[in-house]
Amino acid sequence: MAAITFRALARASIAALIAAGSAGVAAAQSGEVNVYTYREQKLIQPLFDAFTKDTGIKVNVVSASSGLEQRIKTEGANSPADVLLTVDIGRLEDAVQAGITQPIKSSTIDKAVPAQYRDPEGHWAGVSMRARVVYASKERVKQDTITYEELADPKWKGKICIRSGQHIYNNALIAAMIAKHGEAKAQAWLTGLKANLAQKPSGGDRETARDVAAGKCDLGIGNTYYYPLMQNNPQQKDWADATKVILPTFEGGGTHVNISGVVLAKNAPHKAEAMKLIDWLAGDTAQQMYANSVYEYPVKAGIAVNPAIASFGPLKPDALPIVKIGQNKKAAANLVDKVGFDN
Repeated sequence: MAAITFRALARASIAALIAAGSAGVAAAQSGEVNVYTYREQKLIQPLFDAFTKDTGIKVNVVSASSGLEQRIKTEGANSPADVLLTVDIGRLEDAVQAGITQPIKSSTIDKAVPAQYRDPEGHWAGVSMRARVVYASKERVKQDTITYEELADPKWKGKICIRSGQHIYNNALIAAMIAKHGEAKAQAWLTGLKANLAQKPSGGDRETARDVAAGKCDLGIGNTYYYPLMQNNPQQKDWADATKVILPTFEGGGTHVNISGVVLAKNAPHKAEAMKLIDWLAGDTAQQMYANSVYEYPVKAGIAVNPAIASFGPLKPDALPIVKIGQNKKAAANLVDKVGFDN
């Protein structure tokens, strides 16, 4: 093993000598891209492997559940980050506010990603979508349609389960309600929703389905992709089997969607490779993988939705530009505290 290591080091040293100087440093760095991501690496790695296979560009991954925008900001001009991948519009806006982005100038992105799911100034672009939906008891809930506004109807008193109102997925839904109806009406809605809760907000989206299956509540709020994940998990399949997915809509509107999105880092050391990755994520191969590997909706038109998700019925996304949801993120968080939603 030591001899193999020595030979490998020797070959690397010879290559470095041939490519000496600053030009050599640039050459040594070519063919790779550094990605900071909020996605679990095991979920996103198949995409990166496929990108490397298609392009020869190696993907180095840093995965975390929080704090990546601040990390890139703290690293400053020396940050190794080329690309930031997020799972929420709020975090995309956080990246812009932190000053760690630069505009994505790409005709590929402009053609593949609808303007509704791109930053007007180009600082981020969506690469996949998920809807915030209702997990309803098959046994106790007979209706197959519902509006988000109806979740505050007293007829559901004591019958709704949900995770924390401060979680990014619920924050985005509340922010969308503010953007559509104004802060006063959104507060009244959130107060009504709180009055209908069967228990204190807790757990995650899958736990809301679990509690519906257990009879603790009739409705749970969750993201679309969790449902097939539960179906594929022997320990959670019963939760999915006991529930049905209803695609809610806003009154006079469509279904609330959130996006996974991509940012080009301000000081990206491998900008050319980063742009190749960004364009690739909006292409057919990646969009189909998003549909079938993580059960999200493709942002690019013409890509088939996974059958498990398609079974919910056709998605009609609300027309609200998603940037407006990000802009109301702070107001939504304040409302959650104001009405004591999580108490």
